[in-house]
Amino acid sequence: MILCEKKLLNNIKNNTALLSSLDSRSRKILQHIVESYIETGNPIGSKTLSKKLSPSLASATIRNVMSNLEGLNLLKSPHISAGRLPTETGLKLFIDGLLQVGDISSDEKSSIEALSVGTGKSLKDILSETSNALSGLSNCVSLVMAPTFERAIKHIEFVPLDNAKALVVIVDIFGLVENRIIDIPKGTPIINLIEASNFLNSRLAGSTLEDVKNTIEEDLLNHRKEIDIVSEKVIKAGLAIKTGDMDYPSLIVTGKNNIYNDISTQEDFKKINELFEKIEQEKTLTELLKNSLSGTGVHVFIGADNKLFDYSGCSMILAPFKAKDNKSKAKTLGAIGVIGPIRVNYGRIIPMVDFTAKAISKLFK
Repeated sequence: MILCEKKLLNNIKNNTALLSSLDSRSRKILQHIVESYIETGNPIGSKTLSKKLSPSLASATIRNVMSNLEGLNLLKSPHISAGRLPTETGLKLFIDGLLQVGDISSDEKSSIEALSVGTGKSLKDILSETSNALSGLSNCVSLVMAPTFERAIKHIEFVPLDNAKALVVIVDIFGLVENRIIDIPKGTPIINLIEASNFLNSRLAGSTLEDVKNTIEEDLLNHRKEIDIVSEKVIKAGLAIKTGDMDYPSLIVTGKNNIYNDISTQEDFKKINELFEKIEQEKTLTELLKNSLSGTGVHVFIGADNKLFDYSGCSMILAPFKAKDNKSKAKTLGAIGVIGPIRVNYGRIIPMVDFTAKAISKLFK
């Protein structure tokens, strides 16, 4: 079971209380140790810290503070006299209260926004391209949990493919395009496909096919003399389509090589493979969305903080993308984020994921 929202909120509250209990000196030392670890991956000792901090702070004083932080499970010693590293708890405390989040560049914003423009594209292409861009910019694995909701239709058209099949081109109210292939009566003339398209377009008016299905079926009965029997069969085939039932996986993962490049042992390689297998399970995705993304903003999962990770060398940064329903309530449609090493540059990646999620959300306005 994945970390639930209630437990996540409790952890944040506990971290806030713990951070409040630390004096400014302890906070500053913890912050420098975490920042050094994120930059180098190596432990840092009191002598090195004393050179970076105020000259008035002696090495002995810093060692005492580091010892206290270790007692609070915020720091750890990999070896005797080897300096200190942050624990997962220390990293979470740093992110919750000490991290200075920056902003992504104008060029990065422009490249993300350019890819997440919906008009004339399929949702599959938009999400795949945006995921690729996020992976490249972050140098991490990018994942998108894609929406499967049925969208209201702006226009529908039947295009002949061969003697017994037609392509259904569906443009939704967001300008996104979906294509479906349906079976039609053999030798259906183009005029019947046009008639079927016109019949549906005159009745959809920004509704989903499911919303108007019963009404259209009644209209077919009432206008049976006016509608050609072949056109009627095409219309019924069109009504059987469910928009939002995607012809691609509900999870898009790109940039796996980015995390494999950071692996140094065969054991780590095995654990990363197991991680991706878990992520690609539909049940795992459903629980993650339900329990972790019901709020707003960016969610950061570090190592064993998320039961999805038996391997504690990774972190996951996720943000939901949303749309407003007909009651103007924001509804979570899916999520986008990255998986990277535990010492990823959070100050850069968090705003990048947040901006990308908001760019995708704009598609559904």
